[in-house]
Amino acid sequence: MSITPRPLRGRGLGAVAAVLATALAPAPAAAQFDPLDGLDHFILSGMEDWGVPGLAIAVVRNDSVVYLEGFGTRRLGKDAPVTPHTLFAVSSCTKAVTATALALLVQQGKLDWDDPVSRYLPSFALYDPWVTRHLTVRDLLSHRTGYAGWAADHLWQGSTLTPEEILHRFRYQQPVHGFRSAYGYSNIMYIAAGQLFPAIVGEDWASFVTHRLLEPLGMEESTLSITALEKPPDVAVPHIAIEGAVKPVARYDPWNAAPAMGMNTSATDMATWLRFNLANGVFEGDTLVQPKVMAALWQPQIWWEGPGDAGLEERRFSAYGLGWDVFDYQGRTVLRHSGSIDGMVSLVTMVPEENLGIVVMTNLVPSEFPTVVTNHVMDRVAGLPTHDWNELFLERRDEDLSKLRQEEWYWEKARDKKAKRTLPLDAYVGEYHDSLSGWARVTRENGGLVFHYNDKYVADLTHWQHDVYMVRWRDPYVRLWAGRTLLFVPDGKGRIGALKVAFDNEIEFTKAAHP
Repeated sequence: MSITPRPLRGRGLGAVAAVLATALAPAPAAAQFDPLDGLDHFILSGMEDWGVPGLAIAVVRNDSVVYLEGFGTRRLGKDAPVTPHTLFAVSSCTKAVTATALALLVQQGKLDWDDPVSRYLPSFALYDPWVTRHLTVRDLLSHRTGYAGWAADHLWQGSTLTPEEILHRFRYQQPVHGFRSAYGYSNIMYIAAGQLFPAIVGEDWASFVTHRLLEPLGMEESTLSITALEKPPDVAVPHIAIEGAVKPVARYDPWNAAPAMGMNTSATDMATWLRFNLANGVFEGDTLVQPKVMAALWQPQIWWEGPGDAGLEERRFSAYGLGWDVFDYQGRTVLRHSGSIDGMVSLVTMVPEENLGIVVMTNLVPSEFPTVVTNHVMDRVAGLPTHDWNELFLERRDEDLSKLRQEEWYWEKARDKKAKRTLPLDAYVGEYHDSLSGWARVTRENGGLVFHYNDKYVADLTHWQHDVYMVRWRDPYVRLWAGRTLLFVPDGKGRIGALKVAFDNEIEFTKAAHP
């Protein structure tokens, strides 16, 4: 099946002129089926259902950009339309960029996927010395190092730690699985991957990616630092759904985790990125990365159960390659990666057998609408049986909310309101330490307790029962995933000895000794 490339459309006078030109042109002998017909309406209707302020999308087929559009607004309450050139933070979609940049080093013979990381980063140590010695570049990129998902992300979120300091601290993080035995998503390992560039070629990650990938591809709108967003006017503002209302929030700068999630880009540039990947490393006739080297990025390295939408998509397998999710859909191999950061969700998808690439970028968290749009386009373009993806994902969202309310009901029902804390309030106040995480503290504010780790992880504590406190994170994005309880642990001598709190994973801080 083929698609006739559609004209790249914009809004305003250009769109009116296109309509007039179409009306005056001779009628074709027979109308050609357009699988993307009606996509505008589908997107606008779904944005209303999900409360998405703005969205940018690009669809590539057979090395042509067949759909490129912006919808909605960059910021609620402002006349600031999203365009194909609007910049969004694509977060973890950056991982494929980092993996591709390393592929360039493999192509040049300066690196092998199975080289030990210790050869280039001798100071980077993991909890198990044996794993440290055997950790390879391939392991860094495939989330198979044995750690829990998102382990130690609190080291970079909201912190002032440099990448070098983060990697030094990570040696204290304990794994939960055997090495190479299970999937555990890791941003920390991509921070380490970024450190390979200065170690091997003496050039930092951002400079190498800019000069060796973005510039040769003509991706001039893309940036690798949030500081570059201070000048361009066409930049999306992040939004978060907070207690039923969608509100704009400040951009978050993942400066110390940039190789894992640092890219900001437009639908226009991402269309180029899709063309380059679907052509196996070739762009406009020039081979930037040899196809056999590119192929390694798409080979499954670790099998996993897949994300929450795996069931809806009826997958038979889910795996991770090097910077890409790899799974099957309706008999076709799909390469995909999502990206989520404060107030923005993006999704990049390729179906090589259909020569099809799709990117959807939005400025709202939480939202599964990028997956809804992507799956809708895949069905239409590939001529597959269509599903009402919007309805399916909305139903699941409602089910999740219902489960959350039910869970809260059970929590309240099981609560022993008569179980008082074991010690006076001041006994909980003080400084706490963990070798991995560093320092945290508990203070008294307005008659209650407040937990402080860094600017991102600050929480008001409300007594629940015994020495358990309910946590309300002040940062609305952190509130979406971090733990809801904090446990103080008495030392048996009339003092608090430790506290346990969950960021992405549970951390136990030991209370500093009294002077």
